[in-house]
Order: sequence, then structure tokens, then C-alpha cells
Amino acid sequence: MEFALTVASPEPGPLLVVVLGPTASGKTALSLVLAERFGGEIVNCDSVVMYREFDIGSAKPTASERARVPHYLFDFVEPTAQVTAGEYARQARQVLAGIHARQQLPIVVGGTGLYLRALLEGLFPGPPRWEELRERLRQQAESCGSGYLHGILQRLDGGAAQKIHANDTPKIIRAIEVCLASRQKMTELWQEGRDRLRGFRVLRLGLDPDRQALYERINRRARKMFDSGLVEEAQQLLKKYGQAATPLAALGYKQAVQFIRSELSREQAVVAAQQAHRKYAKRQMTWFRSEPEVGWLRGFGDEVHTQQQALALCAGEINRKNKI
Repeated sequence: MEFALTVASPEPGPLLVVVLGPTASGKTALSLVLAERFGGEIVNCDSVVMYREFDIGSAKPTASERARVPHYLFDFVEPTAQVTAGEYARQARQVLAGIHARQQLPIVVGGTGLYLRALLEGLFPGPPRWEELRERLRQQAESCGSGYLHGILQRLDGGAAQKIHANDTPKIIRAIEVCLASRQKMTELWQEGRDRLRGFRVLRLGLDPDRQALYERINRRARKMFDSGLVEEAQQLLKKYGQAATPLAALGYKQAVQFIRSELSREQAVVAAQQAHRKYAKRQMTWFRSEPEVGWLRGFGDEVHTQQQALALCAGEINRKNKI
């Protein structure tokens, strides 16, 4: 197993554990084991899990799981609201400060790479939100598709267009907004200074299970979501909020809505959701491979040998801290 530790501050500081990895890799199970062993408190870093009322398709920890240890930044965003990576980072840093003040171990868990990078490394100093422009771009995306917006971004900033998936409408809109509001390319702003997280020693633990086994788990979980009421949940959210509910475009929910609208049969929707989640897992691993100094664990987070490796690594870091 390859492992290295990244130090977020040149001075000795409290340990911060990050559990990252692709969807369905067992991050929740591993985080709970670590939290219960070391007096940890869990901080969410998954963009869909932040939203209230989006439960089945987001694979949130269950109520019983959340009762085992303190959890933060779950169910704190209204369905019609939007949370940028910068806004998430600000709130998460406040939570980390509170956990440190209680002398507990903060454990950040999730698969949204941009939000994690915003938390740990900071973001470029981009312009504020331009709501009028955002609304126009959303309307264009609805009428012409996200590919149309991606083409606009390609003309404004080809480098950013290469890094942002053509179907990731929110990120495309933000990138266009940055280019037009700042009159600079987003890739140029990326090179400017970032406000990195200070005062913590960061231990990144990455789950890297066998790819075929991961895809099989993804397929089973996507089907289970449909069997457990994903369509009914999506129907209720559509009725209550309409398309204004931001996460209805997320994986699983999108395919459920397509079934509701008779654009896909139920089985086609399940298969489409499975495929979309597999592709997302591949993109997540590509992103996380670029994260600095990750200790990769070759298994699922709910497997005993993986948990033992993670526990040993955390114990080693805690002991090292106590000797400083």
C-alpha cells in the first residue's frame, strides 16, 4: 500500500482525517469505524447529501448511523438553494474549528472533489455570483442542452472546458460567469493565490477497490434505490418544488424524473442510472488521483482488512502527534 502524509501547516497541529473515494466504495462505513475508535466527528463533503429531503438517491447515512457519532453539514441546504464550493468551504472550516475546540478528531468524508479541494486548498479569488447571467444561462441550458453552454465555455476558456464535464451544467455556468464578470479566463485565476486550510495536519485516506467489484456494487445500489422508493421520492419533490429543486438533476434523480415523464421505461431508467454512476465513479478516481499524498487503501471501506489498515494509519499519526 502506498502512503504519504501531507502537512497542511509547517507547525505541528491537530490531525484532520479525510476519507475520499468513488461512489459506493464504503466511505460511510469506514468513517464510522474511525470516528468510534478515535473520538471523531464526521463532516460531510458530498454536494447532494447537503440537501434536505433528498434521501434515497443521495445514499445518506441512515438515522441510526448518524446517531452513533456527531455528523455535520448533512441536510442543511434547502432543495431550491445552491451551494458553491466556496460557500461549502467557509461553513466546513467553521465546523472544523468547533470540533478542534472540543478536542475531537475531525473526519471529512465525501466524494465531491471540488468541494474537498476548496476546503483544503482554497479556491481562486473569483468574482461574486451574477444571478441575472446565471438565470439566462440556465434557460439556455434547458432549451439547448448543456452541450451548448460547454461550447460557449470552449470559446471563452478552452482550458477550463477541458477540465469541466460537458454535462456538468452548474460548473459550466460558474466558469462562464467567472470569464464574463472578471474579464479573465478561469484558468488564469486558478493560478492566483489560494487561501489554504491552516492549522491541521491532513491525513488523506483514499478507497480504491477493484474496479469490476465497484461497478457491481454501483449497479446493485442503483437498482436498490429504485426498489426502495426513489421514483416516489422524486415525484414528491417535483410536485413540491418543480425543476427549481437543484438536485433533481443529480445522478439517479435525473433518471427517475425521466421515467416519471415517460421518457424512459423503468428498466431503462435503472440501467441509465447504473451507467451514469459508473461513469461518475471513473471521473471521481481521475480527480482524486491528482490529490496530493493520498494513502490508498485497496479495498472497500466496509471490509475488515481495509478498516484495519486505516485504523493503523490513524493510530500512527495520533501517536506521532503525541510525541511531538
